[in-house]
Amino acid sequence: MVKFMATGTSIWQKIRKGWAILGSLALVVFVGWCLSAFRATGEAKDALAGDDLIPVVRGDGYWFFTPTDVEGTSPLGFVFFPGALVDPAAYAPLTRAVALAGYPALLVDVPRRSALGGANGPEVIERAIRGMQADPGAVKWVIAGHSRGGAIASRFVHERNWRAAGLILIGTSHPRDFSLAHVTLPTMKILGSLDRISPPEKSEANRHLLPKGSKWMVIPGGNHSQFGWYGFQPGDRFATIGRELQQQAMIEAVLKTMETAARAGRSPFKITSPDDV
Repeated sequence: MVKFMATGTSIWQKIRKGWAILGSLALVVFVGWCLSAFRATGEAKDALAGDDLIPVVRGDGYWFFTPTDVEGTSPLGFVFFPGALVDPAAYAPLTRAVALAGYPALLVDVPRRSALGGANGPEVIERAIRGMQADPGAVKWVIAGHSRGGAIASRFVHERNWRAAGLILIGTSHPRDFSLAHVTLPTMKILGSLDRISPPEKSEANRHLLPKGSKWMVIPGGNHSQFGWYGFQPGDRFATIGRELQQQAMIEAVLKTMETAARAGRSPFKITSPDDV
């Protein structure tokens, strides 16, 4: 009897040890996947490095993309907040595209990539404002962000609204905890129909918290990950549309919103219908 109990205990010890090893291996694989998934592509890193067309200056908590065509440079600027855990460089191609269109563009480096409260503290807002103040030519700014960056962009408009001329929310269900329905800014929400990180139905449930007349665009077959230039994010769905097509649709929507905000800046902005945004 004693021998049987000892043998049974030994078996359970081996089983527990086996599960512990499997759990550790699974954790290592998951962490490795995450590190790889949130890494910026080579194309994105090249865009962040800058070139003769669009020089990029590293500031205190941000990168500034400067249009070289000074005469064609708009007094309207663009501020972008990255998604959580994603290498900020993954959004450099989008920021560069806006700068190529003649708008000074700012890519904010979120503290700790939004982890451990980095997206919620005051520092991320202060970094954006420092970058905005660094360009005296841009009088107004369109505030934008992807995923958790969309939450920061919404909070910026809600809490500070400093020189804000528009709001662009990409792949995010924010705002969720407060209302921007009273805000009279051109607003665009860009979603992917297959986004599982921020499903369109969650945004639909919060539609009443957005400014009246907000423009919406849902990209058929688009997912969450392809809004940035990085890998496949854990928890997302696989897209049925090519990455380049999804990103091009996003860029076109962003530039259209920039044009709308620029027109609104030349005259009092007044919403009369969703088609006006």
